[in-house]
Amino acid sequence: MTFTLTVLGTATPYPRPDHACSGYLLRTPTTEVWVDAGPGSLANLQRHTTPDRLDAIWISHTHADHAADLLPAYYALRYADLRPARPIPLYGPPGLAGRLETFLAGTGPNPAHAAFEVHELHDGHRADVGDLTLTSHAVEHGLPAFGLRATHGGSTFAYSGDTGPCPALHALAADADLFLCEADGTRPDAAHCTPEDAADAARAAGRLLLTHLGHTLTEAEATERAGAPAAHDHETHHIG
Repeated sequence: MTFTLTVLGTATPYPRPDHACSGYLLRTPTTEVWVDAGPGSLANLQRHTTPDRLDAIWISHTHADHAADLLPAYYALRYADLRPARPIPLYGPPGLAGRLETFLAGTGPNPAHAAFEVHELHDGHRADVGDLTLTSHAVEHGLPAFGLRATHGGSTFAYSGDTGPCPALHALAADADLFLCEADGTRPDAAHCTPEDAADAARAAGRLLLTHLGHTLTEAEATERAGAPAAHDHETHHIG
């Protein structure tokens, strides 16, 4: 293993049997980062690692199909058999901690910082996590949303998050060895990419991998329109 992407889920907007919502695991020999935490992705994450071993979690935006499994992850880190040495660094859009605390409130407060070391993203935010550098780019999704560039040595992974076509998407994908891009839209849309939008953004990237296919779009149609394959749960892709 050098620098890899393992697909934990790609479904939208809700999980299906054996098909979790958006979640991915970036790994190097010394670093593990959970990227997006859609419903079902926490269970699939544990095929490869446990939440207390993560070096960080990165969340593109607060829609439930990308973030809802942070809630059971909180319980796992605080109230179960896991023994994290410290709160897990959590990178996400502004307001993420407050949203979590609203759902987690019980007879008393459950502060996000008890399980997570929260860092709010902004355009150009950069974080060094182990031997990975994570750079976040603001994208267009109708609420604060971010794409990700993760670099390890001379290799770069790019992830669109959820976004419509925008200049930031092209900058995100430029010169990436692997570009993981959503293709939720059948027709042009301000908040999601069509397969053609993904292919256009990927022109300067090495490889394109489609994800988060909309329910009105078959995989065969999406891959034909983009000229690129689609991601599947449990696959591992080598980045560099």
